Amino acid sequence: VIPPEKSDLPHNGSMPLYGIPIAVKDLYDTKGIRTTGGSKFFTDNIPNEDAFVIQKIKKSGGQIIGKTNTHEIALGVTNNNPHFGACKNPWDITRTPGGSSGGSAVAVATGMSLAALGTDTGGSIRIPASLCGVVGLKPTYGRVSLRGILPLSWNLDHAGPITRKVEDAALMLQVMGGYDEKDPTSIKTLPGDYSSHLKDKMKERKIALGVGNFIEEKTDPEVLEAVRKAAKVFEEQGAIIEEVNLDFLHEAAVANALMLTADGAAFHRERMKEHIDWFGADVRQRLEIGAGYTSTEYALARRTQAEVKRRCELLFDQYDVLILPTTPITAPVLEGEDALERAKMLTRFTSPFNLTGLPALSMPCGFSKENLPIGLQIVSRAWNESGVLRAGFNYQQATEWHKLKPKI
Repeated sequence: VIPPEKSDLPHNGSMPLYGIPIAVKDLYDTKGIRTTGGSKFFTDNIPNEDAFVIQKIKKSGGQIIGKTNTHEIALGVTNNNPHFGACKNPWDITRTPGGSSGGSAVAVATGMSLAALGTDTGGSIRIPASLCGVVGLKPTYGRVSLRGILPLSWNLDHAGPITRKVEDAALMLQVMGGYDEKDPTSIKTLPGDYSSHLKDKMKERKIALGVGNFIEEKTDPEVLEAVRKAAKVFEEQGAIIEEVNLDFLHEAAVANALMLTADGAAFHRERMKEHIDWFGADVRQRLEIGAGYTSTEYALARRTQAEVKRRCELLFDQYDVLILPTTPITAPVLEGEDALERAKMLTRFTSPFNLTGLPALSMPCGFSKENLPIGLQIVSRAWNESGVLRAGFNYQQATEWHKLKPKI
């Protein structure tokens, strides 16, 4: 375990990640190292080439220390994998760490690695970051290459970092981001400088605080209270806080779920034909649901995607960032009568920003009475990762949540 006094990533030099141990979700191709996607289908898959992001990390001096547990084919949020076993939350081992990048979040939360790589199709970076009390960043769609990463949804997949601190997420994105001409999802934009504006103040910046039935219905009161307290911190820093009704995001969550499972079924269609029984029960059920959607249903979901994107564009014409909970509940138990139903709630606030492709950060903002982490989600307009990270860094500077670690 890496001692706390050595937990800061180096932020300078031509090799900014030199010597830094980085864990990799078992969806990223790693040359000469087995990459299974958490699936029986890829048990013997040993790639001949690194994923594009892995190549960039190695060139920056990062040291790949191993692969982390993922929910099977990344299609789930519990990380309870039938082939590799359950991944457990370090704050309470009877509970899920979230998924599907749960192993990566646990690696960072426990000090096994200083940073880890995840993917996010409905919240799979931000959910485990929230439940494990660390930082998780989903960049704008197209910011980070997906080449060499096992797909779930061509339209919704994002790759990003999990770290302990916001400034480390900024540095990781600096390395991971950039155009890849061989990836059709990669979008050519001006390279970002995500660290230089972290210390810019929040004074007079406008922040939207998400409210409405979509936010408040079935959300734990402790979660709502923690986010409101976070808003107060920003207010004390001179930011202007205004409540904004987010009920329109309900349709986005529904559309994202439809597209995610339909795309997953399309990608895995041959494997479903050959050995449907090789998938775990929960993943098999989701794939079968996805395969059953009609072209009309998918087209309507794409229409919803366009409409919600436009609503969000109008929102960010008025506000620098939006804040809301990352998840409506803290970490659910791994087993029990309502365990699966509780787990299904976890994507409610994260999946709309996969549908819209907007940058979103999760960071710790409190703990429940059961000593479980609560996550604050910060979202902004497309390509404004700098704004998201600036807000997160300012909040982090005023609080101590990121310094707390589970006893292991």
